[in-house]
Amino acid sequence: MRGTVFWEPNRPLTIEEFHMPKPKAGELLIKTKACGVCHSDLHVLKGELPFSSPCVVGHEITGEVVEHGAHTDSGIIKRFPVGSHVVGAFIMPCGNCFFCVKGQEDLCEAFFAYNRAKGTLYDGETRLYLRSNGKPVYMYSMGGMAEYCVVPANALAVLPNSLPYTESAILGCAVFTAYGAMRHAAEMRAGDSVAVIGVGGVGSSCLQIAKAFGAAEIIAVDVLDEKLQNAKILGATHTINGLNEDVVDKIKEITGGRGVDVAVEALGKPLTFMQCTKSVRDGGKAVMIGLAATNAIGEVDITRLVRRQVKIIGSYGARARQDLPQVVKLAETGIFNLRDTVTRKCKFEEANAAFDDLNHGKIIGRAVIEVM
Repeated sequence: MRGTVFWEPNRPLTIEEFHMPKPKAGELLIKTKACGVCHSDLHVLKGELPFSSPCVVGHEITGEVVEHGAHTDSGIIKRFPVGSHVVGAFIMPCGNCFFCVKGQEDLCEAFFAYNRAKGTLYDGETRLYLRSNGKPVYMYSMGGMAEYCVVPANALAVLPNSLPYTESAILGCAVFTAYGAMRHAAEMRAGDSVAVIGVGGVGSSCLQIAKAFGAAEIIAVDVLDEKLQNAKILGATHTINGLNEDVVDKIKEITGGRGVDVAVEALGKPLTFMQCTKSVRDGGKAVMIGLAATNAIGEVDITRLVRRQVKIIGSYGARARQDLPQVVKLAETGIFNLRDTVTRKCKFEEANAAFDDLNHGKIIGRAVIEVM
């Protein structure tokens, strides 16, 4: 099979030949149909987040089940028979660690200790080996920018035949992350006012989830008018261009001077971190979902934090086994608009161009690479 390989920061990705990956117990081999283009991958490509290399990036996939690992539980085989359409979550829970047992799969110890720290699955080994010399190539999540990938069954959900492969790829990260932020971190309630700072792929998904959960006011903040126009289509009741207006002042003006119940920061920058914390009302929640360069620091007014009971919460994703099926249902029923969230479709060979455009702010919503 072919896969897209990251070698070192600021070096172009290359397409390489691999041995066909082999799933182990509890894992499935997926014929990849589509893979989203995400800022988390871009952070790795730019060297802003350290990761094992060489590796295959891509963690937002849809595909078709083609093989089960030996000794895989019969219940998994029944749930995901060969030929099933599936979507994969980027957080792949082991199901057995301290946090998974407590229901906090988004903190899975094995995922962070093995996949994020070493680029492997949970036996400490990758499933990707170059055909030319047999050398290992590491996996960012499942290593989705390849023609086939191996995914633990715990990270998969069935994709209904009514949903398209390409647009549905974003369900496993952009929408999954937005759902986790609103459902678990913000604990959003109907009638809440919400501000989303940075309305790219993940941020624009937050707008739609906020609307689905019954937000009364949804304020989109960005520096590109094109993204703000798209935000209106996806549910924003107000928009703010941060280049032209003071973000915090404008949010308070819209909310009668109080600030929003929930503010979400989806960029991972010190400036927007500060805007997020300052734009929530007393007792409100500032939810941080944007990854930043290593050692980036956000500042906060400590006295206001204490006196006014402002809550600052980090949220990395959601809980695959309980949340991914719910995310799929939102798309299946049309409550979540996949069509207007995916604004570009690319060929497998266009990965470099897609990431370059993402880096330069040229992708309005989410780009998806069609693999097969």
